[in-house]
Order: sequence, then C-alpha cells, then structure tokens
Amino acid sequence: MITVKEYRGHIRNWESLCGELGIDTSLSREAREEAILSKAYAAWGYGMADHLHGMFAFALWDDEEEALFCLRDPFGTKPFYYYETADGKLLYGTMIRHIMEQPGFVKELNEEMLQLYLSLTYVAGENTFFKGVKKLLPGRYLLWKNGKLQIERYWTPQFHPDESKSLEDWADEIHTTLAQVMPEVKSEGETAESFLSGGVDSSYVLAMSDVQTVDTCGYEEERFDESALAAKTAKILNRRCMRTLVTPEEYFAIVPYVMYHMEQPLGDASAIVFAIACRDTAEHTKLCYSGEGADEFFGGYNMYRNAERYGENLKTFYVGNTNIMKEDEKKRILKHYREEVLPIGLVKEIYEETEGLDPLSKMSDVDIQIWLEGDIYLNVDKMSTAAGLEIRMPLTDRRIFDIASRMPSRYKVNEEQNKVAFRTAAAKVLPEEVAFRKKLGFIVPIRIWMADERYNRDVREKFHSKTAEQFFHPEEINAIFEEYIGGNSDNWRKVWTIYTFLVWYEEYFVKRQ
Repeated sequence: MITVKEYRGHIRNWESLCGELGIDTSLSREAREEAILSKAYAAWGYGMADHLHGMFAFALWDDEEEALFCLRDPFGTKPFYYYETADGKLLYGTMIRHIMEQPGFVKELNEEMLQLYLSLTYVAGENTFFKGVKKLLPGRYLLWKNGKLQIERYWTPQFHPDESKSLEDWADEIHTTLAQVMPEVKSEGETAESFLSGGVDSSYVLAMSDVQTVDTCGYEEERFDESALAAKTAKILNRRCMRTLVTPEEYFAIVPYVMYHMEQPLGDASAIVFAIACRDTAEHTKLCYSGEGADEFFGGYNMYRNAERYGENLKTFYVGNTNIMKEDEKKRILKHYREEVLPIGLVKEIYEETEGLDPLSKMSDVDIQIWLEGDIYLNVDKMSTAAGLEIRMPLTDRRIFDIASRMPSRYKVNEEQNKVAFRTAAAKVLPEEVAFRKKLGFIVPIRIWMADERYNRDVREKFHSKTAEQFFHPEEINAIFEEYIGGNSDNWRKVWTIYTFLVWYEEYFVKRQ
C-alpha cells in the first residue's frame, strides 16, 4: 500500500492522468490528487515525475518496501525540507515550522548561511539557516529506507539550441504551448483572479485566461507606481482592476509577519509588497494566477544583454540575480567570517553542467536553479500560503521550458530588447505597446522610504541592538546605514539585507527561544 504522508501543490494534467491510471474524476481535488500520486508511484516508480505537470512537493510511504519516497518538482515551486535527528529518525515536510514541532528537533542557528545571505539576499543551495535542516533541491527525490538517506536527481535543465527555426516559428510554438497549458491551470467550477503588473508576463497570462478580475499594487510615489500601466492593460482586455495602495507605514509594520512566515530571511524588498497583495487579494478570492518563470527561461533581465561581454569570466563571479556585498566588505562587518564560505561555491557544479554553452544559457541556468528556487518561488509559496491564497504560475511548466531550452539566445535577447520571441508570441493577443513595453521590474520605493526618519525607526533600533552586536561589528554596519541616510542610496540593499536578517533572527531565536 502507498500512503500520501505529505503533499502541497496542484497537478495540472490530472484529467489525462485519471484516465491513464483509472481514477474517478468525480473525486474531490484532494482525494483525486492523492490517488494520482499513489497510483503514479505504483505505475512508474521513481520516474513518476516525468508524467506530472504542475507545482508539487510530496512524501509517500511504501508499506511493501518500508521506504519513504519524497519528491520536489523540477523548478522547486513548492518547498520540501528534511532533518535527521540524533537518534536516527527523519523529520520532513513542506514547512520548517512543522519539522521544528516534532520530537528530536534541536533548534540551532547555521551562522555560515549569514555570510552567503549578505551577498545573495536569499537562501541558496541545500542548506538553511537552521543547522541540520536541508532543502530537497528542485528536480530531486529522496529515499529513506532502513535508516539510510539517498538523494537522486531526476531532472536537470539542459540547453540544446536549434538553429532551424525562425523568430516567428519560436513565437508560434510558445503561443501554441501556452494555449495548451492554460486550460489545465484551473478546473471547471474554479474561479481565479490574476496578479497584474505593467509587464508582459502577467499581461500575457491574463490575455490567455478567462480571468475577469486582476489585482495590482501601487504607491503614492508615481515614479515607482506600475499600477496605472496595469489598469490600462486591464481596460484594453476588458477586465476589472483592483488596486492595493501600499503605504510606507503598512510596509514596515508587516516585516516581522513576512520574516516569520517566510521561515528564513529574505532580503527581496518586493516580498513585503507581495505579502500585502496576497493578504488583500485573499479577501475576495482563494485562487490567483501569477507570471513567474518567463524572465529566467526566455531572457527577461536587462543584465542578460551583457552575457556575451562577460564570456568565460561568468564562472568567476556570476552567482545569480543578486550579488550585493563583496567578500572584503563582509569580512569587515561580520564578527565570524570564514574564508572558505563563498557564494561562487554554490554554482560550481552548474557551470560544470553548462560547459561549452553560450554565456546567456549559463546565466539563465544559474538563475533557474538558484535564484528562482531561493527567492521567487519561495516568496510566492510562503506569502500566498500565509494569506490563505493559492497561486498558480502557468509560465512555470516543463513544456514551456522545453521551448526555451531549444531556443538560440539571439531570439531571447538582442541589443535593443529582451525576451524577443516571448514578446513576439505575446503580441498575438496583446497590443504591441504592452507586449514590447520596457521591463520595469517589481519596483518598491524602499530606497526613499527607509531614509525617512518617519519610517526607519525600527531599522535604526535593530542596527543598535544586542542581536546586531552578536553577529556584526556595530560601528561598521551603522556606518553603512549612516552613509545611506546621508545620500548614498545605493546602500539601501545592504541595509535592507542586514535588517531582514535581524528581524528574522528575533522572530525565531529571541521571541521564540
């Protein structure tokens, strides 16, 4: 007998799987998906993930083998953690807090992660800030049998450029495939809304869906506010637009909530806004779409245009989308610095996997394996779950990635544009002004808010706290803060990254000792 012990996610191709595995389609979603997991394991064993499309992490107990089988989807859209106790038991689950509640867990800080965090602003790789708690990385499965742990990789991003197709051919394939994926993203009877920014990704998802209401965030500071662009897109597509106004007071007030529910520190300033958006959206729907994945798959970031210039030097410095503190600065501010703990060590194997590929493919692969899992998908999962909202990401799909993996880099970025083929596909259902709109990113006015004495009181207090003294040389981090207040706005990310760690640490090791 196969028993589902843990499961979070949504299986997109459930209907075809039910037919293939002989499962009653009238079952409730929960019963149906549990049946799919147990019967897929019985039919295909460790290769079952090759038959599933969607977002998932799960644990199955096999009575006959007396073994535990745990699996995380190829991109890591849902988290999965495990911990071996001193007496030889395995604790596991999709929430660290649930593992912490179990007998045998010993809460200790893994201080080594702070050194990496100060560069990356998120937790990358298999280790976490809790000593002994590890992440099951994307595209892996875990076997636990007779007290022994085994991790195997079932999927690796691979790139094989196909030079035989034109730009229009690639755009057609993207569009046709997304049209195939979209009907699977929700079932008949479900009603969804969709997050909408001013960018092409969320606009394309909206245009391809039957969603009638979109949700967007804005600020009083017009130069940071994309909500007007979102409202304009919604009007063009004849959809209703709901706007959440994010104030600096609300932004700073919710930081402890975000760090607690994130379970690990995250220095991505947009995560706070996303938490507010999830909370407000959950008041009128329980299901929402979002557009993550296309940037990393199809060359969406402006820095990707520098890929050829970086060339072979990439493997000496490129560790993902963010790298905000260099080693000399970390050595100066940290009380405990270890020379051997370097961010570049996290991506060494990825560069070995991509040896011989063009620079853009290498950058994309690093971001798919490191940045997406550690920052983007973690944020989406944790903040939506905390709010009681389910988010589905149609563009994060193996079938979509398969196109990107075969597409030559010149159809992803050129001197004038990023996501060239993807935007060309989107233009089939969007006006060109939307499909080819310059990428703005999820901008937050934090660089001006945090310099304002009306809002930065807690930041200043944390920088002078006993917690700060435990990990940092106070005079050094306060010099960074004062330089920022004095006008060096480029320091805001360093200040914010230190601050989010201090807030997180107090949530887990001071308030909850």
